[in-house]
Amino acid sequence: MLLAITKTFPPPAVQEAYDAGLRHFGENRVQEAKAKIPQLPGSIQWHLVGHLQTNKARDAVELFELIHSVDSLKVANELEKWADRASKRVPILLEVNLAGESSKFGLQPESVVEVARQLGAFRRLELRGLMTVPPYLKEAEKVRSFFRKLREVKSDTEQALGVSLPHLSMGMSHDFEVAIEEGATIVRVGTAIFGGRETVVQGMSEGADV
Repeated sequence: MLLAITKTFPPPAVQEAYDAGLRHFGENRVQEAKAKIPQLPGSIQWHLVGHLQTNKARDAVELFELIHSVDSLKVANELEKWADRASKRVPILLEVNLAGESSKFGLQPESVVEVARQLGAFRRLELRGLMTVPPYLKEAEKVRSFFRKLREVKSDTEQALGVSLPHLSMGMSHDFEVAIEEGATIVRVGTAIFGGRETVVQGMSEGADV
Protein backbone atom coordinates (compact mmCIF):
# COMPACT_ATOMS: atom_id res chain seq x y z
CA MET A 1 0.00 0.00 0.00
CA LEU A 2 1.25 3.44 -0.93
CA LEU A 3 0.37 5.80 1.90
CA ALA A 4 0.67 9.45 0.88
CA ILE A 5 1.85 11.49 3.86
CA THR A 6 0.15 14.88 3.87
CA LYS A 7 1.81 16.52 6.87
CA THR A 8 1.81 20.32 6.30
CA PHE A 9 0.43 19.98 2.77
CA PRO A 10 -2.85 21.85 2.22
CA PRO A 11 -6.15 20.27 1.11
CA PRO A 12 -5.75 21.30 -2.57
CA ALA A 13 -2.52 19.28 -2.78
CA VAL A 14 -4.24 16.29 -1.23
CA GLN A 15 -7.19 16.70 -3.60
CA GLU A 16 -4.81 16.66 -6.56
CA ALA A 17 -3.26 13.40 -5.37
CA TYR A 18 -6.74 11.96 -4.82
CA ASP A 19 -7.76 12.97 -8.34
CA ALA A 20 -4.67 11.15 -9.61
CA GLY A 21 -5.94 7.94 -8.01
CA LEU A 22 -4.49 7.79 -4.49
CA ARG A 23 -6.94 6.75 -1.78
CA HIS A 24 -4.81 6.16 1.35
CA PHE A 25 -3.40 9.23 3.11
CA GLY A 26 -1.50 9.63 6.37
CA GLU A 27 -1.26 12.45 8.88
CA ASN A 28 1.24 13.02 11.69
CA ARG A 29 -0.89 15.23 13.90
CA VAL A 30 -4.46 14.67 15.00
CA GLN A 31 -5.26 18.38 15.08
CA GLU A 32 -4.05 18.94 11.54
CA ALA A 33 -6.07 15.97 10.34
CA LYS A 34 -9.15 17.19 12.17
CA ALA A 35 -9.02 20.48 10.27
CA LYS A 36 -8.11 18.95 6.90
CA ILE A 37 -10.32 15.86 6.61
CA PRO A 38 -13.71 17.66 6.41
CA GLN A 39 -12.44 19.58 3.35
CA LEU A 40 -11.66 16.44 1.36
CA PRO A 41 -13.57 13.50 -0.18
CA GLY A 42 -15.20 11.15 2.30
CA SER A 43 -13.88 8.10 0.46
CA ILE A 44 -10.29 8.82 1.53
CA GLN A 45 -8.86 6.27 3.96
CA TRP A 46 -6.96 8.21 6.64
CA HIS A 47 -4.10 6.77 8.70
CA LEU A 48 -2.38 8.24 11.75
CA VAL A 49 1.38 7.81 11.53
CA GLY A 50 2.62 10.31 14.13
CA HIS A 51 2.84 10.04 17.89
CA LEU A 52 -0.54 9.78 19.59
CA GLN A 53 -1.09 11.52 22.92
CA THR A 54 -3.73 9.97 25.16
CA ASN A 55 -5.79 13.17 25.17
CA LYS A 56 -6.18 12.84 21.38
CA ALA A 57 -7.37 9.22 21.47
CA ARG A 58 -11.04 10.13 21.15
CA ASP A 59 -10.44 12.09 17.94
CA ALA A 60 -8.12 9.39 16.61
CA VAL A 61 -10.83 6.76 16.98
CA GLU A 62 -13.22 8.99 15.06
CA LEU A 63 -10.88 10.11 12.27
CA PHE A 64 -8.60 7.25 11.27
CA GLU A 65 -8.99 3.90 9.57
CA LEU A 66 -5.64 2.62 10.89
CA ILE A 67 -3.46 3.94 13.70
CA HIS A 68 0.20 3.10 13.07
CA SER A 69 1.74 4.59 16.20
CA VAL A 70 0.49 2.72 19.28
CA ASP A 71 3.58 2.73 21.47
CA SER A 72 2.29 1.78 24.93
CA LEU A 73 -0.48 -0.04 26.74
CA LYS A 74 -1.51 3.33 28.18
CA VAL A 75 -2.31 4.60 24.69
CA ALA A 76 -3.98 1.30 23.80
CA ASN A 77 -6.20 1.47 26.87
CA GLU A 78 -7.32 4.98 26.00
CA LEU A 79 -8.12 3.95 22.41
CA GLU A 80 -10.03 0.95 23.70
CA LYS A 81 -12.10 3.16 25.97
CA TRP A 82 -13.17 5.52 23.21
CA ALA A 83 -13.63 2.76 20.67
CA ASP A 84 -15.94 0.99 23.08
CA ARG A 85 -17.98 4.15 23.60
CA ALA A 86 -18.27 4.51 19.84
CA SER A 87 -19.08 0.80 19.39
CA LYS A 88 -16.28 0.69 16.84
CA ARG A 89 -13.43 -1.67 16.07
CA VAL A 90 -10.12 0.10 15.53
CA PRO A 91 -7.22 -1.48 13.61
CA ILE A 92 -3.80 -0.59 15.03
CA LEU A 93 -0.10 -1.19 14.53
CA LEU A 94 2.48 -1.31 17.32
CA GLU A 95 5.32 1.17 16.83
CA VAL A 96 8.76 -0.31 17.49
CA ASN A 97 11.88 1.74 18.26
CA LEU A 98 14.53 -0.52 16.76
CA ALA A 99 17.53 1.77 17.27
CA GLY A 100 16.69 2.77 20.85
CA GLU A 101 16.74 6.44 19.90
CA SER A 102 15.56 8.69 22.73
CA SER A 103 14.22 11.17 20.17
CA LYS A 104 11.77 8.61 18.77
CA PHE A 105 8.76 6.88 20.26
CA GLY A 106 8.07 3.16 20.17
CA LEU A 107 8.28 -0.10 22.07
CA GLN A 108 11.58 -1.84 22.58
CA PRO A 109 11.73 -4.91 20.33
CA GLU A 110 11.93 -7.31 23.26
CA SER A 111 8.65 -6.02 24.71
CA VAL A 112 6.53 -6.39 21.57
CA VAL A 113 5.40 -9.97 22.18
CA GLU A 114 4.20 -9.24 25.70
CA VAL A 115 2.34 -6.08 24.70
CA ALA A 116 0.77 -7.90 21.75
CA ARG A 117 -0.28 -10.70 24.09
CA GLN A 118 -1.99 -8.25 26.42
CA LEU A 119 -3.78 -6.64 23.49
CA GLY A 120 -5.45 -9.99 22.91
CA ALA A 121 -7.77 -9.17 25.81
CA PHE A 122 -8.99 -5.94 24.19
CA ARG A 123 -12.43 -6.13 22.62
CA ARG A 124 -12.21 -3.16 20.27
CA LEU A 125 -8.60 -2.94 19.11
CA GLU A 126 -7.41 -5.14 16.25
CA LEU A 127 -3.64 -5.63 16.05
CA ARG A 128 -2.71 -5.70 12.36
CA GLY A 129 1.08 -5.49 12.50
CA LEU A 130 4.10 -3.35 13.32
CA MET A 131 5.53 0.04 12.34
CA THR A 132 8.95 1.63 12.69
CA VAL A 133 10.73 4.91 11.96
CA PRO A 134 14.40 3.95 11.62
CA PRO A 135 17.30 6.39 11.90
CA TYR A 136 17.62 8.70 8.92
CA LEU A 137 20.59 7.54 6.87
CA LYS A 138 21.32 9.12 3.51
CA GLU A 139 22.24 5.79 1.95
CA ALA A 140 19.06 3.73 1.90
CA GLU A 141 20.98 0.46 1.92
CA LYS A 142 22.26 1.24 5.41
CA VAL A 143 18.68 1.18 6.70
CA ARG A 144 18.04 -2.34 5.45
CA SER A 145 19.02 -3.98 8.74
CA PHE A 146 16.28 -2.08 10.61
CA PHE A 147 13.61 -3.15 8.14
CA ARG A 148 14.83 -6.73 8.34
CA LYS A 149 14.75 -6.60 12.13
CA LEU A 150 11.14 -5.40 12.15
CA ARG A 151 10.18 -8.29 9.89
CA GLU A 152 11.87 -10.67 12.32
CA VAL A 153 10.06 -9.13 15.30
CA LYS A 154 6.76 -9.57 13.47
CA SER A 155 7.57 -13.20 12.72
CA ASP A 156 8.52 -13.87 16.35
CA THR A 157 5.29 -12.24 17.54
CA GLU A 158 3.17 -14.27 15.14
CA GLN A 159 4.85 -17.47 16.25
CA ALA A 160 4.56 -16.67 19.96
CA LEU A 161 0.88 -15.73 19.78
CA GLY A 162 -0.26 -18.03 17.00
CA VAL A 163 -1.69 -15.14 15.00
CA SER A 164 -1.17 -13.58 11.58
CA LEU A 165 -0.10 -9.93 11.43
CA PRO A 166 -0.55 -8.75 7.84
CA HIS A 167 1.19 -5.38 7.92
CA LEU A 168 4.68 -3.94 8.18
CA SER A 169 4.58 -0.15 7.94
CA MET A 170 8.12 0.92 7.07
CA GLY A 171 9.93 2.90 4.43
CA MET A 172 9.71 6.56 3.45
CA SER A 173 10.49 8.66 0.39
CA HIS A 174 14.23 7.97 0.33
CA ASP A 175 14.26 4.29 1.32
CA PHE A 176 10.88 2.74 0.46
CA GLU A 177 12.35 0.48 -2.24
CA VAL A 178 14.62 -1.21 0.30
CA ALA A 179 11.70 -1.47 2.72
CA ILE A 180 9.59 -3.24 0.10
CA GLU A 181 12.43 -5.67 -0.54
CA GLU A 182 12.41 -6.48 3.18
CA GLY A 183 8.66 -7.08 3.36
CA ALA A 184 6.96 -3.71 3.81
CA THR A 185 3.24 -3.82 3.10
CA ILE A 186 2.73 -0.08 3.72
CA VAL A 187 5.24 2.57 2.65
CA ARG A 188 4.82 6.12 3.93
CA VAL A 189 5.75 8.54 1.15
CA GLY A 190 5.42 12.31 1.40
CA THR A 191 8.03 14.43 -0.35
CA ALA A 192 8.38 12.03 -3.29
CA ILE A 193 4.70 12.66 -4.04
CA PHE A 194 4.10 16.26 -2.96
CA GLY A 195 7.57 17.79 -3.20
CA GLY A 196 9.67 19.52 -0.55
CA ARG A 197 8.13 20.97 2.59
CA GLU A 198 10.42 23.98 2.89
CA THR A 199 7.79 26.46 1.76
CA VAL A 200 4.80 24.95 3.53
CA VAL A 201 6.22 24.35 6.99
CA GLN A 202 6.84 28.00 7.79
CA GLY A 203 4.78 28.95 10.81
CA MET A 204 3.65 25.38 11.45
CA SER A 205 4.61 23.07 14.29
CA GLU A 206 6.87 20.21 13.30
CA GLY A 207 5.93 16.57 13.66
CA ALA A 208 7.81 13.36 12.95
CA ASP A 209 9.23 13.64 9.46
CA VAL A 210 8.18 11.15 6.83
